[in-house]
Amino acid sequence: MTSMSVPQTMRAERRLPALRHLATLLGALIVGAALLIAIFAPYLVPHDPFAQDLNLRLIPPFWMDGSQPMHLLGTDQLGRDYLSRLIYGTRVSMLIGVLTVIASGLIGITLGILGGFYGGRTDDLVMFLITCRLSIPLILVALTVVALVGSSLTVVILTLGLLLWDRFAVVARATTMQLRSLDYIAAAQAAGASRAHVLLREVLPNIAHHLVVVATLEMALAILLEAALSFLGLGVPPPLPSWGLMIAEAKEYMFFSPWVIMIPGVALFVLVLGINLLGDGLRDMLGAELQR
Repeated sequence: MTSMSVPQTMRAERRLPALRHLATLLGALIVGAALLIAIFAPYLVPHDPFAQDLNLRLIPPFWMDGSQPMHLLGTDQLGRDYLSRLIYGTRVSMLIGVLTVIASGLIGITLGILGGFYGGRTDDLVMFLITCRLSIPLILVALTVVALVGSSLTVVILTLGLLLWDRFAVVARATTMQLRSLDYIAAAQAAGASRAHVLLREVLPNIAHHLVVVATLEMALAILLEAALSFLGLGVPPPLPSWGLMIAEAKEYMFFSPWVIMIPGVALFVLVLGINLLGDGLRDMLGAELQR
């Protein structure tokens, strides 16, 4: 029994990196496909995603009886082509995910590096800001801000960007504190390099691999939060296609025409899954590269 279990364990250990590689590849394909769809959305849509025709409302998708070849994924309750709205919804989700990561990354990375490098009162102030942010209920604040200011694509991006910087700050601060006492940092300072040069040319490139993983997690979270806000009617305003808004509009028809809620729900699940798989793969690859 023992002699047979050892080869089986070795085979399982060999399979694990292969499975992780396949998962990372799958995540990269999903995210890459979503980016391409978002960029070339105007050239991929078969119909105008805003055009309504009540005579064509709730046509089922191609795998169900009663479908039409002109509308592969059917139509919604207003007769709008569902494939076209799904494609434009990909553009909205990716735009919000990428811009939110950029905005939150600029805030969090700046605070984290300053706190980790300078220490003292600067670090105390950064930790105070991080603690204040972590004490705030994220979804409630986002709902309040959007309700007070008004729902628009710009407001949603700015709101999420100002609320999702804490992970960037925590990771940047911790990794900067580990780097600031290393020899090459001291050598750069002894050579007369300015603090800005040290932070931008010595510290930031050496913590970038950690921040890339955080960026993928924040991107998936931003997409989910936008879908939640749109579902509650305080996200992307109609008629702009958003997967959360499509789900909200379809909830009244889910028992009679289930595809109208199933299609955007599956798309949201697949995209978030792909981003998380890509983030896990990047973490493993960058960690292994750092060890080498």
